[in-house]
Amino acid sequence: MRDESGATAIEYGLICALIFLVIIGSVTTFGEVATDIFIKAADAVSGAIGGGG
Repeated sequence: MRDESGATAIEYGLICALIFLVIIGSVTTFGEVATDIFIKAADAVSGAIGGGG
């Protein structure tokens, strides 16, 4: 019998790292999109109330 628990731990570590990278990429992309949306909304509100900018 061989002890394969080390290999399993490495595989789980790689899976966790990959999931982490996907989450970071998604959050970064969503943050950029959300920032653009809020800027457009702020400009629209500013224009509607007659504020220059």
